[in-house]
Amino acid sequence: MTKIKVGVIGGAGYTAGELLRILVNHPYIEIVFVNSTSNAGNPVADVHSGLVGETDLAFTSKLPFGEVDAIFLCSAHGDSKKFIDENPAASKLKIIDLSTDYREKRADHDFVYGLPEMNRAEITKAQHIANPGCFATCIQLALLPLAAAGLLTDEIHVNAITGSTGAGVKPSSTSHFSWRNNNISIYKAFGHQHLQEIGQSLRQLQADFDKAVNFIPVRGDFARGIYATSYINCSLSLDEAKNLFKNYYKDAAFTFVVDKNPDMKQVVNTNKAIVYLEKHGDKLLIITTIDNLLKGASGQAVQNFNLMFGIDEKAGLGLKSIGF
Repeated sequence: MTKIKVGVIGGAGYTAGELLRILVNHPYIEIVFVNSTSNAGNPVADVHSGLVGETDLAFTSKLPFGEVDAIFLCSAHGDSKKFIDENPAASKLKIIDLSTDYREKRADHDFVYGLPEMNRAEITKAQHIANPGCFATCIQLALLPLAAAGLLTDEIHVNAITGSTGAGVKPSSTSHFSWRNNNISIYKAFGHQHLQEIGQSLRQLQADFDKAVNFIPVRGDFARGIYATSYINCSLSLDEAKNLFKNYYKDAAFTFVVDKNPDMKQVVNTNKAIVYLEKHGDKLLIITTIDNLLKGASGQAVQNFNLMFGIDEKAGLGLKSIGF
């Protein structure tokens, strides 16, 4: 098979580093360029040191769109739309955007929301993909089967903890090691930006859903991973709920409904999502866990790429969890 040629825009951040780690070993992809104006001319492995010995690529300020079939946008939130507006040639390529810029469905763009567990058929036909957010992916995977069955009839309560890489590569007071180590804190309670896309997806599957999603995000004292606990009043028995979830995800390439209470290390460094259910009286508890940089960002972006180009959905994503 002739390799599919790709470019990466905004190549210096955490998501770009994880993306490049996947792409350099992807059997059907050739990386033509990695764009970063601030690092132009520097070896990619100088910034993403885990790629030492795996690539001789250097960052470039050039944008040779005519040499590629697709681009991944790893730009900061707000910059992707600006980039496409300023570079109309880019819009003619297949695009996977990892920012928030096109996740909201609007009449002024044709980006498909790239959550394969919900929009797989649409992704396979799409020209442009808006890759979901990390918290949004993890939380939606806890709720999609219930929404698809019309069972979201009450408020939803979610608590989720994420690693420091979720804050991006640029240092801040709350990502500094001295502050983050041996520490946890809550931020953006009930007002996190991912709530918009979560609500949008739930209403796509259950049009009459109008209840609150009460989300408490937590900063964890670890580098990567998300562990979310969601609960809702639900009339289903535990066996009925398990059957509903297992049937919904029966064809999912990376989402697995398990019978043992999971730990986050089972998914860190992989594109997997693990879902686990418990019933406590009238309440259904759903635990979901993913790697925020992979299934929550770059791994899912490659999964979407594979679907867009009609190749093996798992290509390049056979990653092993860290385990211990």
